[in-house]
Amino acid sequence: MKFYTIVMTGLVLVGAASLASANPAMLPKHPGYPSGGEYANDTGQKNLTVEQSLSRAAASEDAHTGQKLVDPTNARLLKPQGAGQLPTVEGPNIKIEPPVTEATRMPKQ
Repeated sequence: MKFYTIVMTGLVLVGAASLASANPAMLPKHPGYPSGGEYANDTGQKNLTVEQSLSRAAASEDAHTGQKLVDPTNARLLKPQGAGQLPTVEGPNIKIEPPVTEATRMPKQ
């Protein structure tokens, strides 16, 4: 059992090492921190200036932090009617039935 554990641990470590030394050509090309040498992942890339780094970092957050003032689920809405009334919509009118139509009385004991 001890030999099996040692062999499995070795295989896991070899697998992790193979993932860590992935093909650099498959990595995305991006500006940022260039490095040189034989094992560099982004050779030939130019450094960004401070202003470029800050503006691109702020722009990358806009997709999920920006305000969306138009609700895409209300695309069919033509005119809201108010509380308790269904709005006027474009397309077929969908009738919503109440979940309960009648009540059941419990017999007295």
